[in-house]
Amino acid sequence: MTRLILASQSPARTKLLAEAGIQHDILVSDVDEDAVQARYGVTDPHDTALLLARAKAEAVAALPEADGALVIGCDSVFEFDGESHGKPYTAEIARERMLRMSGSKGVLHTGHWLVDCRETAADVDDDEPAAGTGATLGAVSSAEVHFAEMSYQDIDAYIATGEPLHCAGSFTIDGLGGAFIRKVDGDPHAVVGLSISTLRELLSHANVGITELWAVPGANPAL
Repeated sequence: MTRLILASQSPARTKLLAEAGIQHDILVSDVDEDAVQARYGVTDPHDTALLLARAKAEAVAALPEADGALVIGCDSVFEFDGESHGKPYTAEIARERMLRMSGSKGVLHTGHWLVDCRETAADVDDDEPAAGTGATLGAVSSAEVHFAEMSYQDIDAYIATGEPLHCAGSFTIDGLGGAFIRKVDGDPHAVVGLSISTLRELLSHANVGITELWAVPGANPAL
């Protein structure tokens, strides 16, 4: 059976895959995001999300544990007023951002990068079939997020939970932060951190149907 590895420690991403019925393992990369961005220079939020997703996927794909699997790496960057916002980490930064975001809107970019680590025809004898394609490619799924008006009390209470400190843009849509989001224009899964439809498209380039990864009884005859 085809193995999928998620190169992320994000609970939201693995929960999203699980709820979509997609079997997967988790291997976390040790990519230094600041070092990657410093190496490639200043890029826009869209390209930064793709760059970091690729760095994470390729780092995990290089591990021996990834042999014979497909690796998907993801990274999210929030674009607001032309600026890139990653994780705030501190209450002060989160508060400053959320005060600006209140009643406004921004774009959440989630980069995806897929690496096929399965054996290709060039890796095996001619008379042996090989499923691997050698594919390594990515895509970005973006969604416009509209925020409700937030009071100082709302913001302080939300920050006190700790949730926004480790989320791109200082908010979530699938947690407590969902109370402050009026609407999303685009794929809501992208705002969570992994677009299932984008993953499906990337898998198709590796000649893998997403239904092959479903952990639903009866959905995959190979199970």
